[in-house]
Amino acid sequence: MAYVRSIEHADIVHRCFRCGYCKFPSDYVDFNCPSHKAFGWDTFSSGGRMWLIRAWLSGEIETSPRFAQILFSCVACGNCEAQCVYPRFKDFLLNIFEETKSELVDEGKIPPTVRDYFKAITVNGNPYKLPQDKRGEWSEGMGIEEFSGQEYLFYVGCVGSYDEVGREMARSVGKLLKDLGVSFGILGAEETCDGNEVKVLGEKGLFTALAEENIIKFKAKGVKKIVTLDPHALNVFRREYPKLGGAFQVRHYTEVVADAIGGGRTSFGPLKTRVTYHDPCYLGRRNLIFEPPREVLRAVPGLDLVEMRRWAVDSFCCGGGGGNFFTDVIGTGEQSPARVRVREALETGAEVLAVACPQCAKMLVDGVKAEGIEDRLEVMDIAQLLSRAGLA
Repeated sequence: MAYVRSIEHADIVHRCFRCGYCKFPSDYVDFNCPSHKAFGWDTFSSGGRMWLIRAWLSGEIETSPRFAQILFSCVACGNCEAQCVYPRFKDFLLNIFEETKSELVDEGKIPPTVRDYFKAITVNGNPYKLPQDKRGEWSEGMGIEEFSGQEYLFYVGCVGSYDEVGREMARSVGKLLKDLGVSFGILGAEETCDGNEVKVLGEKGLFTALAEENIIKFKAKGVKKIVTLDPHALNVFRREYPKLGGAFQVRHYTEVVADAIGGGRTSFGPLKTRVTYHDPCYLGRRNLIFEPPREVLRAVPGLDLVEMRRWAVDSFCCGGGGGNFFTDVIGTGEQSPARVRVREALETGAEVLAVACPQCAKMLVDGVKAEGIEDRLEVMDIAQLLSRAGLA
């Protein structure tokens, strides 16, 4: 029987699957792979997936629901790339997983929740299956203007537009930007899904359509600079849109706030509380934005910032990346990433777990509830914390 399966970086697979160094961080104890933590089997690790992909490419195993589950359980956190010691191909590890998922999409052999996610985006323009005209409702009564040539387009994204936790975060960030005097506008009901999760989940055609629609819209409106609520949007705008002709200056809102603090234009009132900060994978490990969120938190008088055992480049993913926020391939068991992460936060003695991503916020809020520690740990977006402190 002839097998014609192929992926762009197939030549790297055979070099990677025999190594397994990504399983061993500096202390040789913690294996920082969320899906492996959740399932406990080596096949759910980065190296294990490479073994399976090699066998699948050579025809030794067939496409199956189990194979698809293992591939789509990857949360695209980037830890394997961060730990990889082979610079000639480390930057392509996540590409290999994405390319394999694309093949499964083309074969039509994907988990039902992934299929439903693609359908919701195609039909409704968002994964919540809600009307487009509700996309800007989060900003009602705030006096936030539609974009008409301001310095920044504030891009909110699907989670910030429709999810209850995300909408509260969008309102907090929108108010903060207004209070700081940042020149920005929003698209409201005209905003379209950024497509980051669509691409990571392997639907290349749908991603290209979404990205091209956004690029045309942004250019037509004269957008030059974008400030994002969601690190996932920041990632795709920075890394993928330029390949399609959409080169914009893209920043996360914590970078804009850090600039205001660094320039001496802003100071905050005192807030006596112990806080630990969770690095979002798409902000930290994937785009190397570690310091601005911490700089903002340290600017609050009385705030005691403590780090978790795994932080910065070694931060442990909340489990929402790779589309799992919507597809829930990993599940919510005791070893689910969000529950593991909130337990790590609790170990620091912090009263507040600070976040800078709406997907992380929702995942970790649910993790706190599942652990039954609502009375001991509060999940708050950085903008919400600053609102509690108040401008001095």
